[in-house]
Amino acid sequence: MKTIETYSRRAAFALCGAMAVATFAAPGALAQTDPLAAMISAAHRSPGNAARDKFRKPYEVIKFFGITENSRVVEILPGSTGYFTEILAPYLRDKGLYITAGRHEGAPQNYTDDHKRMLAKYAANPEAFGKITVTRFFKNDYEIAPPGSMDFVLTFRNLHNWIERKEIDESLKSFHAALKSGGILGVTDHRARTDKPQDEQMKKGYIRQDYAISIIEKAGFQFIGSSEVKANPKDTKDYPEGVWSLPPTYREKDANRDKYRAIGESDRFVLKFVKR
Repeated sequence: MKTIETYSRRAAFALCGAMAVATFAAPGALAQTDPLAAMISAAHRSPGNAARDKFRKPYEVIKFFGITENSRVVEILPGSTGYFTEILAPYLRDKGLYITAGRHEGAPQNYTDDHKRMLAKYAANPEAFGKITVTRFFKNDYEIAPPGSMDFVLTFRNLHNWIERKEIDESLKSFHAALKSGGILGVTDHRARTDKPQDEQMKKGYIRQDYAISIIEKAGFQFIGSSEVKANPKDTKDYPEGVWSLPPTYREKDANRDKYRAIGESDRFVLKFVKR
């Protein structure tokens, strides 16, 4: 197994070249009462990410998992978009730890290019992102964090990819190793229908919630709760391009766009497990 790779601010700045450094918005009155809410409304967040809050429910999800300013958190493959990175990295900056488990060495070019854009984003705003630690992730080939050190491992909408690629068992081993005893695994993904088999829905990007729970429990975790905060009963889960017909992807381009916009983003489960 390969060892942890610590993020170097100097290396990331080299990737950016002469990129201007963004200004991190100082917390206002809201931060005095609720620092997490302040991070969600802070000016450093990209407009595209902030526009998705009504679907992704960051405040409710983070609170449900139980993350506090003192938590040690590793997020799996947040990418250059960094939706939760923009919130969690500054939220955990002073009292906790935020680790990005990024793309592995030898990943396809589009993934490695995105990894470089991610590092460039961190370097462009050291006030918000300068204390991030970056590690590598691919199945169980790397240490995503020192063994038994993390309070939380988080993964958002990655589970269906690992299942389809037969990488799920090794990935879950990696998460289990990184978590301390009693640590929490938080999982979100597109929820499949219960009246159809899992395999039939896999190609459309959806996962049955009962199936997700069963495979994660087999890996040494105990299911302790779920949240319906991302439930979307309008999602019929039967589109020509699967879940990617819906926003924000709109894989059918202009076809049925008004219909899909009215549906919104996918119906998603939010699951919480504890390391046994």
